[in-house]
Amino acid sequence: MSELPSEVKSKILAMQRGEITEHFIYERLAKSVKNPHNQDVLRRVARDELRHHDLWQQYTGEKPGPSRLKIWLYYLISRVFGLTFGIKLMEEGEEKAQAAYAGLAKHVPAASDIARDEHKHEQQLVRLIDEERLRYAADVVRGLNVAIVELTGVLAGLTLALPDPGLIVLAGLITGVAMVLSVASTEYLGAKSSGGGHSPLKAVLYGGVANIITFVFLLFPYLIFDNVYLSLGVMVFNAIIVVFIFSFYISVVREISFRRRFSEMALASIGVAALAFLIGYLARTFLHIHVE
Repeated sequence: MSELPSEVKSKILAMQRGEITEHFIYERLAKSVKNPHNQDVLRRVARDELRHHDLWQQYTGEKPGPSRLKIWLYYLISRVFGLTFGIKLMEEGEEKAQAAYAGLAKHVPAASDIARDEHKHEQQLVRLIDEERLRYAADVVRGLNVAIVELTGVLAGLTLALPDPGLIVLAGLITGVAMVLSVASTEYLGAKSSGGGHSPLKAVLYGGVANIITFVFLLFPYLIFDNVYLSLGVMVFNAIIVVFIFSFYISVVREISFRRRFSEMALASIGVAALAFLIGYLARTFLHIHVE
């Protein structure tokens, strides 16, 4: 085997280190999950990563150590946000490396085969992962969407119609509790009648928890600020944060456009808030309702 140029060898060593790092990530995740099916999938992916590392080692003659920071980070992300999210987030980084694989092909003929095999095989294995939280993603979407659209609209309208923090919090709590109960009953009845293998109680749990967390996050500014207009601005900002995080999550696990998902949800929540603010202004002006 001919001596590789130093810059080519450096790139291969980086690839090799990435492979062994991901091998340990998948091995660690396999030990942490209880589902035997998911354990098997993760171990198969781990073996592929180790095999690719060994192939690169034939060209470098070296054995670089894994990135401990990356192992810890992706393990934590996968545990908190789910296996599918963590794995696909790693895949996005690998997709950026495809150009580097192509550039190495003229020096290492096996590079193209390694890249093609890794991408195809890992995509197939990732699709086999059976993760409960993804089966209830639609329930989470509904819970978040109802909280964001309804609460931003209600709180924006109340801010101008009843510009008193105490009254807004009281009305917001009443509206929020009614909304949470409505979402819970809708999720339960929907799962009960769908017959799609969804547990009604788990549908309520996923949709309800998403709804409650978003509701508290949106109402919180009115509990800490005396200026209702400052509270309104922070509430809208909080809504955008929720939309951003959730849009990013869905765009990764569902492989859809983040920009489109984010813009749709953000425009919907901000648009409803603006309309409700206008309605509050008109009601206050034409109905001559003033709260001191």
